[in-house]
Amino acid sequence: MPPPVRRKTFLLVLALGAALAFAAVAYAGNGGFAPETPHSPNASRINDSYKWIAIFAALILIVVEGSLLWFVFRYRQRRRPRAAEGPQIHAHTRLELIWTVIPVLILAAIASFLFYELPGIKNVPSAKAEGGPLRIKVDAHQFYWQFTYPNGAVSIDELHVPVNRTVRVDITSHDVDHSWWIPELGGKFDAIPGQRTHTWFKADRLGSYRGRCGEFCGVFHAEMRAFVIAESKQEYSSWVGGVSAQALGRGEWEGVCAKCHGLQGQGGYGPAIANSALLTQAQSLRQLLLNGQNRIKPIANYMPPVARGWTDRQFTALLAYLKQNVYKKAASGG
Repeated sequence: MPPPVRRKTFLLVLALGAALAFAAVAYAGNGGFAPETPHSPNASRINDSYKWIAIFAALILIVVEGSLLWFVFRYRQRRRPRAAEGPQIHAHTRLELIWTVIPVLILAAIASFLFYELPGIKNVPSAKAEGGPLRIKVDAHQFYWQFTYPNGAVSIDELHVPVNRTVRVDITSHDVDHSWWIPELGGKFDAIPGQRTHTWFKADRLGSYRGRCGEFCGVFHAEMRAFVIAESKQEYSSWVGGVSAQALGRGEWEGVCAKCHGLQGQGGYGPAIANSALLTQAQSLRQLLLNGQNRIKPIANYMPPVARGWTDRQFTALLAYLKQNVYKKAASGG
């Protein structure tokens, strides 16, 4: 095969491969180029901003790379030595002004649109018709999320909210930096020890929205998932008013402890604890949960202080659940 034909064949295969790759990513939808489908007004504005910037980026890519390829093929000189310098062109003032002004106009268009959208992303709506925003406290821990509702109810990893209601979440951390992120309901907001940030959302449909910690926060970071459960106003009121001590204890065990120790305390990433009498000793268990454990190798035995900020009710609920459902008294020797 002659060299020019080989080159053209190679370029054709390369272009075909690139087209297939882009098609595969585009076909993936929300798993590819596009963000998650928004289900909150602020998330919709983030999505609009993304698309606005993506349009300009795509146009610039097409124009610049298209022009480059056209010039490469249109003005190539096959017989010129590779080391020869091409003709030098200077002082084309009009062209230089054009390629300076166009990027300035593009940046101005992007900035104007973003500044227009930003208040609707950042500012919490007054929501007077709804009686004001529903305020929920979000506490980040290694490696779980804790939600505290206006009536004092607590849930772990699952945030319950009424659908079509403006919700303000006040976010902080009790150990290291985390990042609250529910892609379908808005952007990332840092959870920083000693500081409080906030964001808002308004879920527009019933269902479950999956989130995650958006910042690496430790060796078990992948387990720090979150779910927002949007339900009817009646279902929300019934749930938030009926969180029993049993439900709270189970949520704490499954969301805080069992991620490392297994649902039956049989061990996993962390050691087996089902036969540990510590599970029935209120004061010792409290001290372990508050102070953590970092004295025994290997690193799997490291336990972060998972219960900073807990109330007495939370400790009591967990202890009762452990005694009833997890602790298995060690068999005596014979």
